[in-house]
Amino acid sequence: MLDIKFIRENVDFVKLSTKNKSFDESVVDKLLTVDETRRKLIQETEEIRAKRNKLGKEDIEEGKKLKIDLKEKEEKLEEVEKEFIELLHQVPNPPSNNAPIGKDDKENVEIKKVGEIRKFDFTPKDHLELGTNLGILDFESGAKVSGSQFYYLYGDGALLELSLTMYALDKLSKKGYLPVITPDLAKSRYYLGTGYAPRGNEAQTYEIKDEDLGLIATAEVTLAGKHADETIPEDKLPIKYVGYSHCFRQEAGAYGKYSKGLYRVHQFTKVEMFIYCKPEESERMHQELLSIEEEIYQELGIPYRVLDMCTGDLGAMAVRKYDVEAWMPGRNDYGEITSTSNVTDYQARNLNVKYKKKDGTNEFVHMLNGTAIVMSRVPIAILENYQNEDGSVDVPEVLQKWMGKTKIEAK
Repeated sequence: MLDIKFIRENVDFVKLSTKNKSFDESVVDKLLTVDETRRKLIQETEEIRAKRNKLGKEDIEEGKKLKIDLKEKEEKLEEVEKEFIELLHQVPNPPSNNAPIGKDDKENVEIKKVGEIRKFDFTPKDHLELGTNLGILDFESGAKVSGSQFYYLYGDGALLELSLTMYALDKLSKKGYLPVITPDLAKSRYYLGTGYAPRGNEAQTYEIKDEDLGLIATAEVTLAGKHADETIPEDKLPIKYVGYSHCFRQEAGAYGKYSKGLYRVHQFTKVEMFIYCKPEESERMHQELLSIEEEIYQELGIPYRVLDMCTGDLGAMAVRKYDVEAWMPGRNDYGEITSTSNVTDYQARNLNVKYKKKDGTNEFVHMLNGTAIVMSRVPIAILENYQNEDGSVDVPEVLQKWMGKTKIEAK
């Protein structure tokens, strides 16, 4: 969330940035109206308390009256505080001045394309047909046991996922990122605080009945929550994690023809990069995350492009976001495989994560996230780009030591 003082002092700017992010700008006026009521009630409550403190033992009747007045004010203030917090969370983080202005994903800006798109001398298959024929991917059993958009991996399919995991963790640990296996469940404070809503048209989070718990949509949730309510010494920053977790998403929206197979599933595993840093470092850290993502897909030999997300496609949290899209022959188009976001101090305010500066003052940290490898999408690009006419699939060179083979073949 934003600092209410900042909103009060920059009303026009916040309203414009909210509009540019395709959010309802009227929420800013609603918030300020409630804020004014809230501030008035706080003042009135404090005045009543001050009067009570000045009363002598003989002022019994006056004391009773003030007690009733105070209770009424406190109850009203509690209601107004709830409304205030709800509205405050509806005001998005203003986008970076460098983010392109646009309404939706159609106005995202392509920065570059890397890698040569393979020209097949046979008709290529999509990953679903390849995986099924190879006996490594099974949606039918997944649907029987768990429902649609769940799947089983067998043999080399399982080994491919584990090889990608080890490759990413090995690479990131050598770059100073601490490998972490996080819980797959988090309390509502943490999935809401990182922007994963359990309800609505774009619902993501599966909630646990009768518990204040939800299945995480990404390790971003648990890595962000790890330092909640902490003040980190300045000399400990930046803190860099690479988290491994299972991820669960309801995927409640309608996503069209490219959603079949692995592209949109309810459960998958992911290797996620996460950084806590000083405000002046966050733009540089963001470029570092993007460069690591690019390095990974160059080493995997997958053609890709980088998109700079426009303001209307940034969501509430991010001030700047890049998507990396891999070439997927099965759709004859690019498809998103990873993204990286700079959310500045927005999540840190939600979760109360600060750092102590050398001058003794405290300030909110900046937080960034970036996906290293998502196991529901990168295997699509590998299977489809590395396929052979006989239905076998070559293993990318950087994965061969983890796979223990150079080719995936039907058995």
